[in-house]
Amino acid sequence: MLTAYVIDFKGSQLVHDAMENVRLIRERLQMDQGRQKSYVDVRRRDLEFDVDDWVYFKISPMKGVMRFGRKWKLSPSYVGRNQILRCIGKVAYKLDLPNELASVHPVFYVSFLKKCVGDPISIVPLESLGIKESLSSEEVSVEILKRQVK
Repeated sequence: MLTAYVIDFKGSQLVHDAMENVRLIRERLQMDQGRQKSYVDVRRRDLEFDVDDWVYFKISPMKGVMRFGRKWKLSPSYVGRNQILRCIGKVAYKLDLPNELASVHPVFYVSFLKKCVGDPISIVPLESLGIKESLSSEEVSVEILKRQVK
């Protein structure tokens, strides 16, 4: 009868130690999660757009697929200048996409959008700048600012 009491005492002590270890692990995990959250919150920004705002949307490049005439690193990461038609919940927006992108679904998550800064009406078209199809232009010097003879 005495041996059963000793075994029972050791068993309850083991359970008590295990519970204490679990409590300590939970406490340290919560402390670490709080620290990581504070690091992330510094860089996090809440994005909200209104109806009729102008935004760019992000495309994710796929390997071997040409996007807008370029491959991989040279392909643009943000495309278009599109108007928001309506809000779907707090984090999704429906965009007014051009006809070239008719095959793309018009609803985008907020993290794929970037606000278009500036007035879209005041944007100068590329035709008036004299930019060629190869996206190059010819520089014409207007005035010689400095001259040096070596």
